[in-house]
Amino acid sequence: MLNENQQSFPSENMLASQPQNFSERSEKPAVVFDLPKRNNSQLEIISAVQGELALTRLNAGGHIDQLQRQYGLLSICSTSVTIDCAWVALGGSIIIGLPNGGPPGIIWELLVACLYYCLIAASIAELASSIPSSGGVYHWASVTAGRYGRVVGFFTGFINFYGWIFALSSIVFIPANIFVDMYALFHQDTYMRQAWHVYLAFVLINVACLLVVVFRNRWLPLIQRMGSVAVVGGGIVTVVILAVLPRQHASAASVFTTWNNQTGWPSGVAFLTGMLNGAYAIGTPDAVAHIAEELPSPRNDLPKAVAAQMIVGTLTSFVFAIAIMFAITDLDAVLNTGTAFPLAEIYHQATENTAVTFVLLLLIILAQVGCLLGTYTVVGRCWWALARDNATPFSTFFAKVSIDLSCPVRSTVFCCMFVSAFLSHPLLSMFVLMALVVISCLGFGAIQLGSSAAFSDLVGSFVILTTTSYLLAILPHLLSRLSTGGSNIGEGPFWMGPIFGPIINAIAVSLIVLTNAVYCLPYFLPVNEASEMNYNSVLLVGLVILTVIWWFVHGKERYPGPNVPN
Repeated sequence: MLNENQQSFPSENMLASQPQNFSERSEKPAVVFDLPKRNNSQLEIISAVQGELALTRLNAGGHIDQLQRQYGLLSICSTSVTIDCAWVALGGSIIIGLPNGGPPGIIWELLVACLYYCLIAASIAELASSIPSSGGVYHWASVTAGRYGRVVGFFTGFINFYGWIFALSSIVFIPANIFVDMYALFHQDTYMRQAWHVYLAFVLINVACLLVVVFRNRWLPLIQRMGSVAVVGGGIVTVVILAVLPRQHASAASVFTTWNNQTGWPSGVAFLTGMLNGAYAIGTPDAVAHIAEELPSPRNDLPKAVAAQMIVGTLTSFVFAIAIMFAITDLDAVLNTGTAFPLAEIYHQATENTAVTFVLLLLIILAQVGCLLGTYTVVGRCWWALARDNATPFSTFFAKVSIDLSCPVRSTVFCCMFVSAFLSHPLLSMFVLMALVVISCLGFGAIQLGSSAAFSDLVGSFVILTTTSYLLAILPHLLSRLSTGGSNIGEGPFWMGPIFGPIINAIAVSLIVLTNAVYCLPYFLPVNEASEMNYNSVLLVGLVILTVIWWFVHGKERYPGPNVPN
């Protein structure tokens, strides 16, 4: 028998069990027969049972592997870059930040957001290197919180899932608007834009992504590698066109120094609230952690993928922000487009050419293919990771995985239905999430698809919910590593050490608390109508209350917490 103390990485065990159909294996602890041998980064234990070789792998989540480990280092780094798709996210959400200082606000708020997200990303990379589980922050919080891990992990998992639902909704929102804008470019005299046009495009994009993620899951590593080329290459082409084609550019002073605060808040507050635009552009450091169980060497590769996302995302978004701010010649026209997506107006101002504007918008679509598919993959894995630990309603149903497709099909389909439903009535959909009743009969239209206020709420909720889930994993990790007993997790290949680690963790926690409080403030003062309110705090509190109810209805008695093979 193998002694656990002999294992240098106990959370990535390979244990031998009685041979049986893989799709029908129970996930009870397996029996260890023979001594391990190292094969690359995996610990294998192989034993002869009734004349056959049986191999069962328990991953860091404490479950038997059910997904193919098909992502190499290049593929997972490409996935992190495409899911972030930072320059597109920045351009797609630029309407949020423009009133908060104008062009200088966009540029400097983005840079500050990237810097503080680097600290969050370093903390996440450290946790991912130690515990490479598809549960991500859900699993990390369950371990770092020690004896409170079961309840902390439960809330962390649901809050993180809610955040990624908002992420998916807002990301699909961008190409849905682009397709409508591309059509409108050539029908300016006859076309009248309607909210349901955007919603129709939104639903069609969701369905198309769902079909690819479910039935062509094995193509995703290749698609992501090609997508990273589209993200970087499309960004370079766009910057060159915006730099060369305009007959005149904005002055350097108007781009870098001339502050134009239209929010009604003092400039300091306006700067902090405007950082939401930059946070949305760069704020996906935990994405690839949810694909950890599809990597052969997750402990080593996940930190590299997180670093790739932060480096590429920061550089591309910062250069794009400068280029696009120099291209704007009429800021008032951009602010008053009446839609949540003014890039078409900015491109048209810069190029004065409908065909070139169409091409620039098409580059965004190409860059977003990998982003959309990657985000769908992440969201489906988030729900599946909760379901297999009996945290969700109908967990047995949602925990099933198609071995042939290497995909948690039911969880992924549910997320598609929920996103399409949520856009019509978010509060009702929160209830439906728990009841799972007639979810596909609702629609996202009550938030008024196409309005800037609706998009601001989607973006704000994504940032607040995901960073809150990061806080619930990083804070107990910080407290445990400062305690006399030491950290609750083992050191992975990426470990920041006893000095820099706590400092970086502490700064990340402090910034999350500060920025989340600021992001809940109204976007403009004075607030004259209910539609001008910032509903991020309402959504956060409502989702927490919903999770509290589910904890007492189900979790307190029936949720065992994630399996930890240590």
